[in-house]
Amino acid sequence: MSQQPVHSVSRKLILLIKSGYWLALLIIATMVMASFILLQQMMAAQQHNDALLNIVSTQKALSQRIVFLAGATGAATRDKQPALVAAFKQATAEFETNYDLLLDQTGADPTSPARLDPKSIENVLFAKPFHLDYFSVGLIANGERLISSFESKLAIGSEGYKGGAERVNLDASVANATLSGYAALGQRISAYADERSGQLLDLHRTLFFATIGVIVLVALFIFRPMSNAILRKTRELVDARNSMAFIAVHDGLTGLHNRTFLTDHFDTLIKGAHRRRERLAVIQLDLDRFKQINDTLGHAAGDYVLVVTAQRMRDSCRASDLCARLGGDEFVMILNGAGSTEDIHMLGRRILEQINEPIVFQGTTILPGASGGIAVYPVDADNAEDLLVHADLALYSAKKLGGGNFSFFSEELRRELDYRKQLEHDIRTAIADKAFEVYFQPQVSLTNGTISGIEALVRWKHADRGMISPGEFIPVAEKCGFMPEIGRIVISKAINEAAEWDRAGIAFGRLAVNVSGTELREPDFDKFLFDTLEKAALAPQKLSLEIVESVILDDEKTGIAAKLRHIRASGVHLELDDFGTGYASLSHVNPNEIDRLKIDRRFVQNINENGDNSKIVRAITELARGLGISIVAEGAETEAELDSLMAIGCDQVQGYSIAFPMPQDKAREWLMARRPKKARLKVLQGSLA
Repeated sequence: MSQQPVHSVSRKLILLIKSGYWLALLIIATMVMASFILLQQMMAAQQHNDALLNIVSTQKALSQRIVFLAGATGAATRDKQPALVAAFKQATAEFETNYDLLLDQTGADPTSPARLDPKSIENVLFAKPFHLDYFSVGLIANGERLISSFESKLAIGSEGYKGGAERVNLDASVANATLSGYAALGQRISAYADERSGQLLDLHRTLFFATIGVIVLVALFIFRPMSNAILRKTRELVDARNSMAFIAVHDGLTGLHNRTFLTDHFDTLIKGAHRRRERLAVIQLDLDRFKQINDTLGHAAGDYVLVVTAQRMRDSCRASDLCARLGGDEFVMILNGAGSTEDIHMLGRRILEQINEPIVFQGTTILPGASGGIAVYPVDADNAEDLLVHADLALYSAKKLGGGNFSFFSEELRRELDYRKQLEHDIRTAIADKAFEVYFQPQVSLTNGTISGIEALVRWKHADRGMISPGEFIPVAEKCGFMPEIGRIVISKAINEAAEWDRAGIAFGRLAVNVSGTELREPDFDKFLFDTLEKAALAPQKLSLEIVESVILDDEKTGIAAKLRHIRASGVHLELDDFGTGYASLSHVNPNEIDRLKIDRRFVQNINENGDNSKIVRAITELARGLGISIVAEGAETEAELDSLMAIGCDQVQGYSIAFPMPQDKAREWLMARRPKKARLKVLQGSLA
């Protein structure tokens, strides 16, 4: 072979090697650059998601603050209102700015088909069940109207909203609905971030290992600086994911484990105690005066008390024990190797003494007070669910004793639990059999003795245990969600009986039935009521619904207020039950919403001896008379009480002094015995002049 071809081949080979080398180097550089850009995108996305989550968190806090400031401004004295109005205005403006920023950064479009996707951000903002856009805009608009109303009232700035604060619906329910929406939005953003991070991380991993292979084979000297940069970015990403993992199983305020972690690890702790043949103590804690602290000192003080309580819990237990916050002011401690009952007793006392020590917040000494309930494995239960239930029952027992102490779960509490479970089962059976009976208690006029109305009351005669008090089975039924079904049974039976009286010409005034907020929240309650009246052929004007004050304070968005207006427009009367014991404002006590007030029995009993009760009843009577609303006093049991009510001017009464609650046959007899006698013509005998 000649020299020329050899040189030519060598040059071609060198050129090929160089080309391959530079091509490989270019590939490496491209892969490294792509990896770096991918990491930057991941970090940018992470920062963007963190920013969105921060906005969501801020919005949740602001929604609560807006409603709190609205209530505080309305309740404050005039000299304090300007400062509160300014804070209220600032919070509303910040809430609106953040919401606009949130819409801008998420790029959410209300017309996008994505709103129908339950996993999308648009679904939370523009579709049910959250309708976050609706609630946020509503909260802003109502807040601005209320601010304008306050400013007009205080003569601050230009003339604004003249409707009055009472026309602006802004209470805790608005904030709760907004809070729920932002909580769901935060979950969607976190889920999307996790999914996106997972995809990018998988792509990054593939690119990373490919880069390593090429670098090892071709350019080891390039690998070291680039691998260090990649490793640094990877550590940042892992730290971010670890932080998110920590937040997922820890309470954001106190740093304790949350309910999710407790649920996931409780069974493991029980299995460990079983293997070691040790006792495991569950202490459920609750602060006795936490609501009072929030109401009087503000939520900042409440949060501080929770943080201090959590720290004291950590300090009072071992590293092997588990402390968790279930929510609100509810905490749980799981103590491994708890020892004997005496050991647990001493430990529980030591923990409560430490938690109950005074807390100083901004110069104010706070005495939160804590109660505890203790259940022990395997003595009281052998599974996590029952242990928590038993500890909760023991906590309830401690609170009944006055709080500030703890109680062990006992056989007596077990019997109560078994009784409640049996009672719950029997209530289900009674609902299926429609075994609940209706008793009637008349309401009469003290002036002329006429019957102004008759109240329908639920009674239950158990097949084995006889008559069970409503005070015994109604709380269980409410907790289990049975009241709407029981209420419909009572309403149907009461209306049918009243319709028979009406057809027989028996005067009974108006039939009054009690209706709870739970029943009114049923979407078809008004339809059920109208259908029942129509089938029984009873005029709506013959029926009254008795509601408590908390029902009329319910937020408009629940539909209760509109439903009550619809029912009243049909002719059904509305009565405000237990008046004087709730929180209804005078704006709700007017003839456009309420037809009659019922003075609670606690003001009527011993009214002849208690001057304060007499003054209260007189004030309520004069208020109702001035507004043109009728009034009835319930719980009158003695002649002296009737005389006092008559002297005050409260004419209509209901109570044992008039008649006890009676079954329908006895009530019919009672009503017929008091039916007005018809005048008869007497023919005179003799001659006519």
